[in-house]
Amino acid sequence: MLSRHLQSKHNMASAESQPRFGQSVKGLLSDKVGSCSGDVIALTRQVLKGSRSQELLGQAARNMVIQEDAILHSEDSLRKMSIITTHLQYQQEAIQKNVEHSKNLQDQLRHLLK
Repeated sequence: MLSRHLQSKHNMASAESQPRFGQSVKGLLSDKVGSCSGDVIALTRQVLKGSRSQELLGQAARNMVIQEDAILHSEDSLRKMSIITTHLQYQQEAIQKNVEHSKNLQDQLRHLLK
């Protein structure tokens, strides 16, 4: 009889502790799920930031290529302008020589016509 009474008390204690145990497990599980959800959200934000960073880096690289092309084009234009400037200087010198030569010819013609 005593063993039945002890067994009955044990069964009651087990029955009472099971809901508490089940509730605490559910609570812990709920907390863990909430924590994991928060971690997933944080991870998603970080991935999106990384994706945005990659996008910005890609855009910066494309802009740099465009700028490099513009710089190369400008250098080419400056080289061509330098060549043109040199040719214009030669032409100016030639014109000045021709003007001096024509003045000499005019002086000779005046001298001959006198």
